[in-house]
Amino acid sequence: MKRVFGCLLILTGLVACGVLPSCKKDNPANGGGDTPGGDKQEEVATAARNLERAITLTDAAMKNYFNEADGFAMYRYYNPYNGTHQNNEYGSVWMYTSAIEAVNAVLKGLDIDKAKGNATLYTAHHDRYVQLLDKLVDRLDYYSGTFSLTSFTQTRNWTVYGVNRGKSKGSASVGGRDNVYDDQQWLVRELIEAYHLTGKAEYLRKAEYLTEYVLDGWDCTVKGGKERGGIPWGPGYYSKHSCSNGPMVSPLVWLSEAYQGKGDQATWRYIDLSDGHTRKAEQMPKSDYYLMFARKVYAFQKDNLMMKDGSRVYADNLNGPSIGGDIQYETVDGERYRRPADLNDFNGPAISYNSGTMLSGAADLYRVTGDNTYLEDLQALDVDSFRAFAKLGQQKAGYYSYAIDGFNNWFNGVLLRGYVDAFPFDGAASAPIDSFQKNLDYAWDNYLNENMLPPSLLVGWNTDRSRNNVEGMFVFAFAAEYAVMSRYLNK
Repeated sequence: MKRVFGCLLILTGLVACGVLPSCKKDNPANGGGDTPGGDKQEEVATAARNLERAITLTDAAMKNYFNEADGFAMYRYYNPYNGTHQNNEYGSVWMYTSAIEAVNAVLKGLDIDKAKGNATLYTAHHDRYVQLLDKLVDRLDYYSGTFSLTSFTQTRNWTVYGVNRGKSKGSASVGGRDNVYDDQQWLVRELIEAYHLTGKAEYLRKAEYLTEYVLDGWDCTVKGGKERGGIPWGPGYYSKHSCSNGPMVSPLVWLSEAYQGKGDQATWRYIDLSDGHTRKAEQMPKSDYYLMFARKVYAFQKDNLMMKDGSRVYADNLNGPSIGGDIQYETVDGERYRRPADLNDFNGPAISYNSGTMLSGAADLYRVTGDNTYLEDLQALDVDSFRAFAKLGQQKAGYYSYAIDGFNNWFNGVLLRGYVDAFPFDGAASAPIDSFQKNLDYAWDNYLNENMLPPSLLVGWNTDRSRNNVEGMFVFAFAAEYAVMSRYLNK
């Protein structure tokens, strides 16, 4: 998500009439209406069709992007017009996680579809997708490695996931800037989802370990009697990003719920506010610990990373232009710790997924706390993010375009998920959800090639066929979007 600072918006969207026999104007999935579907039969049919399309896209992506001969490695690019992988380059761990995300989204859709009385897709695909999930998580270890980290409160060895894939399990380079906190956060999210979907305790164990690592990065140093707060981009960076804070809010809420009413304890490491330097550790119930951090991370991003132009969407990062160089350290009471830095350089642009994670976070925090502040934030962000990121008629009359430069095709999927999470509390989210449905359906009807969609859903493939190298994570993102909208319609 990170390697994108300069990526701004050129936008993409899509049309309506899918595989359904008619383009009824009052069917929002086909471009009309103000609700998720005035006709329940059409709504159910569209939900099933969405899930089938998610499976089709996921299966094609697994076939086209994964190299079984090299430990199930994921290629970054594939061109469906000539069947080649550009430079035979493998994807980063973030890109690999997009495959897990799509598989989880399909499994969740299958569970809901079955609960609604439609077991056909579940019977045909559930077990093989559970097996595929197991395989993806197992091969994730090609990105793992171990290093020693001195943080704001301790020095400890950690086994985490590096940006780049190693030649064997556990061999990846993860020190310094070779791992970043946001990559761990997206994995935490998907591992908790995998636990919810399969009940496998190993997924929860992995998620909690990575959560402990991420929260070890929280800046608990004191200035003016308060925590500076925020999670840097990675242990080798000073900058604090929306992408290294917002994605953690919802998983922390989910972990709090998992331990509600249980006696399990967590160790909270912090700095004594009264003297501003003494490191302390205390035990507290996991349910309270995770919810406390969900609130703190959300508050840091809202207070520090919201755009300052009144748009109420979220910027890229805070940095300190005069700092430079390597991370610095200080000795306190004979122990070595990471030295804090004051960050005064506020950087845009506003990127869709940074608002998407805060929509999801606000929805989850409101759901468990009932605090109206989160509801008010959610309602404002629904409106402002749609205004900021969707442009009506820019590429095709009647369709909303979203940015597709850089990694925006994946970013936009996070925004869609935010709208779907927000919808139970704010019906205004149905309009942007509709726009995603229309765009995907338009591309499916007009540009589907080898069961893949082009990066530009409204414009289609490049006429120079050699220039149609598609990021694998975009195909998985489109699959996840279809599955998420199936869940939305079924619920």
